[in-house]
Amino acid sequence: MLPVAALDADADSDARTGGDTGTGASGTGASAGARLRVILRGHRAGVVGAVILLAFTVLAIGAPWFAPYSTTAASGAVFAPPSLHHLLGTNDGGIDMVSLLMAGGRISMLVGFSCAAIAAVPGLLIGVLSGYFGGVVDTVLMRVTDFFIVLPTVPVMIVIAAVWGPSLLHLIVAISVLLWTSTARVIRAQVKSLRERTFVRRARTLGMGNTRVIFRHIVPNVAPLLVANSVVALALAIFYETALAFLGLGDPTATSWGTIIEDAFLRTAISVGAWWAIVPPGICVALVVIGAYLVGQSIEDELNPRLKVAHFSARFWSFRPLVGRGSEAI
Repeated sequence: MLPVAALDADADSDARTGGDTGTGASGTGASAGARLRVILRGHRAGVVGAVILLAFTVLAIGAPWFAPYSTTAASGAVFAPPSLHHLLGTNDGGIDMVSLLMAGGRISMLVGFSCAAIAAVPGLLIGVLSGYFGGVVDTVLMRVTDFFIVLPTVPVMIVIAAVWGPSLLHLIVAISVLLWTSTARVIRAQVKSLRERTFVRRARTLGMGNTRVIFRHIVPNVAPLLVANSVVALALAIFYETALAFLGLGDPTATSWGTIIEDAFLRTAISVGAWWAIVPPGICVALVVIGAYLVGQSIEDELNPRLKVAHFSARFWSFRPLVGRGSEAI
């Protein structure tokens, strides 16, 4: 008979190789970062999305050094069209739009990353507890989650932001309050599957406590899925921030892509035909959303085997054959 220490090591070995899952994608042997790199390396769309997000993040962080002009002093004529000196023209104050977009990206990306990080905490906590323990715990936590799911997202955010007042902190809290529900649902479904795997059952049979099982076997296995949902949450947070700022509920002292669009509308950019004061920030928001979707979709495709045998693939916009049918994709 093997000693307990050897059996415990054997359980850890099962966890590293994916146990009885038949795949090592969800194993705990490699770090979450290493598994994410492997996942993205096999998905060109995911690499493109990661490059887009990385580029905007670098530009946002380095805005004070990369910006060609000041964002507080005029560097050209009012609503000057795009030219060699001002690639995207200027706004109603003569401020260079490229510099303004970089400065606005700092606030928008800050809101996005902050909301994604804050929403990941209750999403992971509720999802793991609900999926692992089940029973009454699952029922109570899921009813709480359902309550937040049925709330109309944008109207509730508008009410919270309007009641608390225009502030960057209030905006982040208002968005984060309703952004964790989808993460909790997805994590719960994955945990309910993980708790029935061989390596988790063996660890519990050996007397390993629930806390140790959760942090040693459950959380590492759901980490890539959490990252995928957090990336999508980042895009949603930036979209909601832009919408709320456009409605005048953003921080008036901070420059974001939403406030840039709001200022352009309020200061007659449309009537004078200055499209360059409105379209570029909207394109920036759209690119970040697309990049986040591509990354999240690539991770989900890798972690969810059912998506690999689906008739229709949204990622490639083509029909895929069922396994074993031998038919060719259209």
